[in-house]
Amino acid sequence: MDPRQPSAPTLDDVARAVGVSGATVSRALHRPDAVRPALRAKVLAAVARLGYVPNAGARAMTLRRSGTVGLVVPTIDNAIFARGVQAFQRRMVASGRHVLLAISDYDAGQEAAQVGNLVARGVDAVALTGISQRPELIERLRQRGLPWVHSGSFPAPEGSACVGFRNRAAITRAVRYLLDLGHRRVAMLAGITAGNDRAAERLQGVREALAAAGLKLRPQSVAEAAYDLQSAREGTRSLLTATPAPTALLCGNDVLAYGALLEAQARGTVVPEQLSVVGFDDLEMSRHWQPALTTIHVPTEAMWTLAAEHLIARLDGLAPGPLQQEIEVELVVRGSTAPPLRSVRPR
Repeated sequence: MDPRQPSAPTLDDVARAVGVSGATVSRALHRPDAVRPALRAKVLAAVARLGYVPNAGARAMTLRRSGTVGLVVPTIDNAIFARGVQAFQRRMVASGRHVLLAISDYDAGQEAAQVGNLVARGVDAVALTGISQRPELIERLRQRGLPWVHSGSFPAPEGSACVGFRNRAAITRAVRYLLDLGHRRVAMLAGITAGNDRAAERLQGVREALAAAGLKLRPQSVAEAAYDLQSAREGTRSLLTATPAPTALLCGNDVLAYGALLEAQARGTVVPEQLSVVGFDDLEMSRHWQPALTTIHVPTEAMWTLAAEHLIARLDGLAPGPLQQEIEVELVVRGSTAPPLRSVRPR
């Protein structure tokens, strides 16, 4: 090494520049909520001026924590998960932590492998999507003493933390709404239910709600499709060619509903006069379609923020609140639903 090369700035250099202790600088960098905003601004200015880069490895060895949290979602191709990731990371960054993101692609084996990678990289906690994980994955987290939280489903298995909603009850609202409009020929375009508790619960909710009204979801009135437009269109095509054709179509999420609307348009099926379509999630695009999509609104940002706050409380040694938190979802009625043509409404 060239002896003339200047040494890298240290935390003590930053502390001297600001006129505070090294511990105060560390709190300002890693626990911003613990210092005054004005002081943190001075520390960040000194860090930028000196070119100081915190040594994450040294900090992890000292604190026996890495300051990172793992997050596993099925995909970021769907805006519902992209928005959730953004909300989760925003809250974690505010607490001085970083997020390592992994994608499971709706595959339990891939999810287990990705969690293993996150644990090997020293994450302090893990956030999971749904409750379809393999038992050995949960047991591994328990053995390591790592906090974890499930998001998007409620309730979770006993002893597990979760922030979510009852998927079966949520879609039951949509079924009852369609029945109240006069629909009796109802079909379901579901997501792939294998290994996906949310998709399975929504399909089961449709079956039960129709059964309660004395109706049956016939085999030809159910199709499962991957969450992409092409698969959704193919699934919708199979449902619309059934005899008799449905007058209402429930979709496992908004992406499936978009594919259904596109296929209906291509076939000359007028929505909502000839076919009512209902989605699930309430993505931003749903209100801009023509007609705008009736759907179940899920407060995604709030849900993932609460999941982050649960883990933050656990890591900071604070009371995390209820182990399992249920959030409210609601049916948003827009232009893609209407009474069926020539229907006779019951008194």
